Amino acid sequence: MTGLQNFFTTVLLSFFTTVLLIPSLLFIGGTVMAQSSQVIRRPAVAGQFYEADVDDLKANLRHCFLEARQLAPIDHPATDSVVQAVIVPHAGYVFSGSVAAAAFLRLPTDAHYDHIFLLGPSHHAYVDGASVNNAFAAYHTPLGDVPVDTALCSELIRRHAVFSYVPSAHDREHCLEVELPFLQTRLKEMAPIVPIIIGTETLPALKEIADALRPYFNAHNLFVISSDFCHYPAYADALTADGNMAEGMQSGRLSDFTAALRKNASLDIPHLVTSACGACGIEVLLLMAQDTAKEGNMARDLKLQHVAYRNSGDSPYGGKDEVVGYHSFVLWRQQETTPRFSLTDDDKRQLLNVAWNAISPGSQQREVRPTKVFDVKCGVFVTLTKHGRLRGCIGHFGEDIALGKITREMAHAAAFEDPRFLPLSADELPDLTLEISVLTPLHRIHDISEFHYGEQGIYMRKGYRSGTFLPQVADEVNWTKEEFLGHCAQDKAGIGWDGWRTADLYTYEAIRFEEPYR
Repeated sequence: MTGLQNFFTTVLLSFFTTVLLIPSLLFIGGTVMAQSSQVIRRPAVAGQFYEADVDDLKANLRHCFLEARQLAPIDHPATDSVVQAVIVPHAGYVFSGSVAAAAFLRLPTDAHYDHIFLLGPSHHAYVDGASVNNAFAAYHTPLGDVPVDTALCSELIRRHAVFSYVPSAHDREHCLEVELPFLQTRLKEMAPIVPIIIGTETLPALKEIADALRPYFNAHNLFVISSDFCHYPAYADALTADGNMAEGMQSGRLSDFTAALRKNASLDIPHLVTSACGACGIEVLLLMAQDTAKEGNMARDLKLQHVAYRNSGDSPYGGKDEVVGYHSFVLWRQQETTPRFSLTDDDKRQLLNVAWNAISPGSQQREVRPTKVFDVKCGVFVTLTKHGRLRGCIGHFGEDIALGKITREMAHAAAFEDPRFLPLSADELPDLTLEISVLTPLHRIHDISEFHYGEQGIYMRKGYRSGTFLPQVADEVNWTKEEFLGHCAQDKAGIGWDGWRTADLYTYEAIRFEEPYR
């Protein structure tokens, strides 16, 4: 290769990698200020990191996805899993496009997400914490506009001191922008985005970011973590450094990831500037993915999969002397496959017979034919009313006693042990209506958007304190969803009005059926 060719390759490589060696070549993206509510962020690196012409870009993306299928054939870990997050490179498409596409290919084209959270490192501005871009109604790419959920962005800034809006962190930044055309191409329905540029690498601040975003870390939202890996070692050394990082990522434990960073630093690899330029975003992801019961380990319903690897030396446009590494990963979340809990008419009839027998004299006992549901362990409430007025209500909230047994016990308790009423007398039976509320298995939620107020009950737990409201409570009050949660936290769990925000939340449904005495 001639000296001129070497010079051209070096300039081109620097132009398309994450940390640009010639910043003056960057095109500074502008904005359209038509109306304050319609400010559109114009692309900063279209025509440089990817094609600016729409037809050329579509052709470029088709090539990336085609190459990705050869580089990393699709192998879904399980049919009941959904993509929770991807870790993808953000260099020029000629260098890293196929590696990024390999992760995006794991997204079903008809996947629906409420939001797409984009997290990447700041390359151009100092940010104390993280900058959330709430100033733009949309991000424009040659493929069209991608909406921004400015209300959610503003809410994050308002509620969490670690977030702010720093315009210079977004104006020229490429690490989030380059991911959008892949998403626009792959997904039929593009969810609104939440663009976040992280400017810190301190663990306390990263934990604050993770804690703030954790309520949204669920199957309803996709997280896109933008990061290249090693920067500027020789090709062979890059394979070593990037191999160490891939190994450190396998367990999904933050401690193993940071240990891999330290290992590479200790090897004194020539020209190695960083082992992962977006380490901050990766660390936030791993913090969110931790098992709350066994801190340090990844939650059992999550699985991190390494998808593809290349470095710039594998591109026809890159040399071997100073390269940048590109990994892509997919974080899968296993969905619950438990069949929906239900009761047949015969189940209900037999449970009513059990409950009536628990409060009736021996001469009035009904025949009970136990069904399979009698052995299911779940919670139940038994309510007695007399001429439409409450006469007793006792329940067991838990999944530790068989339904047939706990229904009998709660019926007896509602009739004879409710401290608000005198024990039931036999002559009151003809005036009673008995209602049973069988509680479906608890379902853990991470965001109150998953709680269907009026249809579901809420159970919250924080430390040794817990409390619940049955679904029917919503019919008796005139509260908003947040007031419902606040009253439950304050009045039932004893953790304060806002205690639900940091509590473990679970939803359930109540299968209600009743019968007057006969």
